[in-house]
Amino acid sequence: RNMVSVAVATAAAGVIVGIIAMGLGNLVTAIIQTLSMNSVHLMLVITAIASLILGMGIPTTATYIVVASLTAPAIITIAAQHEHFAVPLMAAHLFCFYFGVLADDTPPVGLATYAASAIAKSPIIPTGIQGFKYHIRTAILPFMFIFNSDLILHNINSWLQAILIFSMACIGSFAFASATQGWFVARNKIYEIPIFLCVTFIMMRPDAVAPWLGIPHSGRYLVYPIGLAIYGILYLMQRPRIAESRRIAEMKK
Repeated sequence: RNMVSVAVATAAAGVIVGIIAMGLGNLVTAIIQTLSMNSVHLMLVITAIASLILGMGIPTTATYIVVASLTAPAIITIAAQHEHFAVPLMAAHLFCFYFGVLADDTPPVGLATYAASAIAKSPIIPTGIQGFKYHIRTAILPFMFIFNSDLILHNINSWLQAILIFSMACIGSFAFASATQGWFVARNKIYEIPIFLCVTFIMMRPDAVAPWLGIPHSGRYLVYPIGLAIYGILYLMQRPRIAESRRIAEMKK
């Protein structure tokens, strides 16, 4: 049983040799470039979908081998054609790897879904859909570190700076989870969801928010207190509703 992942990775390595020999990697890059119509954002969406499909039914190690050979070069090649859009090699590989791994619990092929449905004794497709809802917060992270390489600690040489970035990114991830799941400390009101998304953007992309406030790139971390303040206000807004939300949740059980 322990050799299964090694065997699959070895088989995938043979597939990669064939891909390189046939020039399929260059073909995939050309297809993505044509479909994206020179749009960086559309290119990333297409690459994410392609990585998700390629990762279906494949163990983690083999998934990385496949996407690193097929979809990651597309990001590097297309990004190089845009003067003001530089993507670190590690960011491109992690972007494709993230979506390749997400295929494990994305229906209809998600392998983890079958295990989860067997444990919970629940239908496979609804279980997969629910799992997809839970992991949708993960899908935003690759897009964020493509545009903000600080999130993967690229060119970060200070432990304090790394801890700050990690902590604020976690808060941004929590805020996005609250927006997508409909809960923070209590059930969200409709008007609170866009505010949670704003907190997410501030925490994940301080480099984009800083110019709007007239702050230079070197001082981009100064926008973090703004996000923290908004997050704190959301907590104070929801705090009086905690007991009521818990009572409603218990009644639904």
